[in-house]
Amino acid sequence: MADFSGFVGTRGTSFIVNGKPIYLNGFNSYWSMMFAADYSTRNKVTDAFQKASETGLNVAGIWAFDDGDHRPLQSSPGSCNEEVFKGLDFVIAKAQKLGIYMILSLMNNWKDYGGKDKVAYKDDPTILAWELKNEPCCPSDPNGSSLQSIDNKHLLEIGLEGFYWESRQQYNPNSNLDGTDFITNNQIPDIDFATIHLYPESWLPSTNKTEAEQLAFVEKWIESHVLDSNAVLEKPIVISEFGKSYKLEGYSLDKRNKYFQKIYDDVYNSARLGGPFVGGLFWQLMTELK
Repeated sequence: MADFSGFVGTRGTSFIVNGKPIYLNGFNSYWSMMFAADYSTRNKVTDAFQKASETGLNVAGIWAFDDGDHRPLQSSPGSCNEEVFKGLDFVIAKAQKLGIYMILSLMNNWKDYGGKDKVAYKDDPTILAWELKNEPCCPSDPNGSSLQSIDNKHLLEIGLEGFYWESRQQYNPNSNLDGTDFITNNQIPDIDFATIHLYPESWLPSTNKTEAEQLAFVEKWIESHVLDSNAVLEKPIVISEFGKSYKLEGYSLDKRNKYFQKIYDDVYNSARLGGPFVGGLFWQLMTELK
């Protein structure tokens, strides 16, 4: 359960609250704000967070943005929807009641929901960190220093998937790497911890999708980023998205469970030895829609 008696900080490669280390075991629930903004679906948020708390999860990653056509948080610059903000308030209050930290993503790199959000929750210890952008790929962005000038109580991370630039390009899958570098981006002083995502079934080219090849990629991907977080960045690292889609060919619960176990074992083994790999959030937690 989260400790809200103080704000989460970092010390070297560890997360700390009141001088004691904490570890993140969590989930993504990107839809929470939108569902909470509608009273007819708000109970879905309650159900999901209740189940998460009952199973020992202590952090949730949600999207705190929506500039789309359906129930936008911000329909135009400076024009905000109070009902959607109330939905975000509800999610944060529910998380606090259930002992769950929040990581709030402020913007999307992809067309879905889009936009920006700079709502002032700077005095709420329920919020563990702000995420500047979901999976950014852009040459530059001044938002980190801007946000820290407004709120220096909460941690800040970028939302990176973990792709390297030319110096370590051999670790990358067959993906678009324009405007992102795990090392350079995370060396920015305003950034408190690093993140990676992991979707081998989607990232790897079609010729390299056997279970053995996926596992080999997962092993190399995690190892390289953990080593760099420890030796180069000297900051904590969290795998903030990982999962297996049931829609993909060959999916089974057994394969999913073995994949999850691999991730959790790596986090545990690193944290147990004082390493920088101190948390993971799977994608994603939902409740049944009736």
